[in-house]
Amino acid sequence: MKYTETELEKTLNKLIASTRSPRGRFSAAASYPQLERMLKAHSRRLVLVRTFATAAAVALLCLSVWTAYLYMQPVAMQTVSTLAETRTVSLPDGTSVTLNHYSTLTYPERFKTDNREVELNGEAYFEVSKDKKHPFIVQTDAVDVRVLGTHFNVDAYRDSRDVRTTLLTGSVAVSNKSNSEHMILKPNEIAIYNKVEKKLTRKLLVDATDEISWRHGEFIFDDVPLSDIARKLSNSFGTTIQITDSALQNYRISARFPNGEDLETILSVLQDAGYFNYSHDNNQITITAKPDL
Repeated sequence: MKYTETELEKTLNKLIASTRSPRGRFSAAASYPQLERMLKAHSRRLVLVRTFATAAAVALLCLSVWTAYLYMQPVAMQTVSTLAETRTVSLPDGTSVTLNHYSTLTYPERFKTDNREVELNGEAYFEVSKDKKHPFIVQTDAVDVRVLGTHFNVDAYRDSRDVRTTLLTGSVAVSNKSNSEHMILKPNEIAIYNKVEKKLTRKLLVDATDEISWRHGEFIFDDVPLSDIARKLSNSFGTTIQITDSALQNYRISARFPNGEDLETILSVLQDAGYFNYSHDNNQITITAKPDL
């Protein structure tokens, strides 16, 4: 900004009057160069401030555009599958998932929607990080399990007639795909959805940790259908187990086997406790009804 000599003279007169200084020592002619240098320095500071503000605004705009671009991009999906082993996976939100044998979990590289959604085929134990604003949803072929932050187990193999959701801590909501049936579980409760009957039932457990004994290599069957036992043993030992008699499919058994027990011992104990025989043929085991039935 430029100032005329008249304007500078008036300004100096005001300064002299306010400080009661002798007029001769602070004349306009003598003080003009100094005042001009001060005004130029002030102008440079204003230019720097304006330049910095403009640069900051541009940077903020670029950041906003880049953030919007990333948000609009499709999120890549990750799929983790197990064979005859268990595996623990850490999700982007910190949730820990332990997959049982022959299970598959699909999840996004990052959760960017209101819900944290994953897909499960098989069995998995979840330790979900708490986030009230972003519910965690496990999708299976028959039911959806919705939680905020808790520990629970989902047994949802596609070849099984039941989907079992067991709650250890916290609270979960279980519903069928059409949401026509809905159930909220408390700790030590299990929701069983029958795919054939399309019915959701609740069962109280003495100890819910029995349902996750598979994480430690144990087998604990509490009133479990023989068809489910055969599937679990087949997955664990990599052997095909076939039940020839349909009446045996729903035959329920309770038994407990420690870690390290071999398949032959388990089948022998189950045979003695049940009404069936079993036989080997190459890599397949066949379960048949006893002749006297």
